[in-house]
Formats: sequence, structure tokens, C-alpha cells
Amino acid sequence: MSFRSVKDLNQELSKLESFSNPLIKQEQYATPSHIAADWLWQIALQSELAGKTVLDAGCGPGILGIAALLLGAKHVYFLDIDRKTLTTSQNNYKKIKEEYEVGEATFICENITLFDQEVDLVIQNPPFGTKEKHADKPFLETAFRSAPLVYSMHKIVTEAFVAAVAKDNLFTITEVWKYELPIKAQFSHHQKPVKFIDVGVFRLTALH
Repeated sequence: MSFRSVKDLNQELSKLESFSNPLIKQEQYATPSHIAADWLWQIALQSELAGKTVLDAGCGPGILGIAALLLGAKHVYFLDIDRKTLTTSQNNYKKIKEEYEVGEATFICENITLFDQEVDLVIQNPPFGTKEKHADKPFLETAFRSAPLVYSMHKIVTEAFVAAVAKDNLFTITEVWKYELPIKAQFSHHQKPVKFIDVGVFRLTALH
């Protein structure tokens, strides 16, 4: 790995451009750099990242996929339905590529259900389903048919739902890494400057 510590990776990721005009319907909340750094560092420590092909589903500004590339991923598919946000992830990739030797990137603007490539690993922070119930379900289902290994972030309180969708697709939860996700006030209904949500990064593996 090019980085000696999670702190160094976090510092690099914190320089990336984030959402310029987040869309409430799509629950466009940024993954903080410290969580992205810790999450991808843990995957790298398990030798599940270097040389791998990765899908960053619902990539937003691309912080997860870029972290994967900085930690040795061979190729990352950045997928998002919002073209403006996907352009931000492209700009972030170009910025990183100027400073580091990183793998290849493919940028896809389409609905998550249309992704039809096979990859080694899926990383994703999908909509939590607050605005549209079970909005995270298509992300899980696509991930399960695309890779044998999935890391997906969800509210901790929805663990039973995640487990049920996994079981239906012959996957199982093997680990859960818990974080407090800070949501900064960016929409009119937000009453506090920052609200913390208990989330988990679920490690899911195929049963077959």
C-alpha cells in the first residue's frame, strides 16, 4: 500500500470534492473521509482489495472507489444515476491520478439494476430507504449477482432486513463494522447542525 496509516489515507480522501448540490430524494449523504478510510483500510488488511476489480455502486463523488484504487484495486467501476455527481467522481479520479499510480476507472451513469459486469468486490453506501422504503434493496440484489463479496453500509436498525435479502440471494452476513455517521444539515427539514446515525458496514459473502 502507498499509505503507512489510516490517518494518511484519511488526509488524502479529505481533499476530494464532495456533493455540490445533494438531492434529497436520492438521499445523497456523503461518506466522511475518516469512515471511508477506515472501511477500505480494513478490507485491504484482509487482502481483499489489491489487484481486484471493484464496483462502487451509487458512488456519489467516488470516495469509496478512489480509496480502493489508492489501496491497490486494479479497476473500479464508478456507478451513479446522477450525471452531475458522477462528473465530480471523474474529477476526483483525475486529481488522484495526477499524484499517484492507480488502477483504471470506468464511469457509468445508469440505474443500479442495469449493471451487468462481474467484479471481485462491491463496495457501496446506498440510500438508507428513509425517503423511499427499501431503496437499498436493488443495490443489495445487484451486488449479490455481481460479486461473491460485498461490503454495504446500512442503518444498524435494518440489520434484519439486510440479513433477509442476503438469505434470499444465498448470501450471509459475516461481519458488521459499526460507525456513527454524521449527517450535516443540508436540507430544509434538518433541525440540528449535525445528526449522528448508527450505521454498519456489512460484510456479506456468497454461500455457494
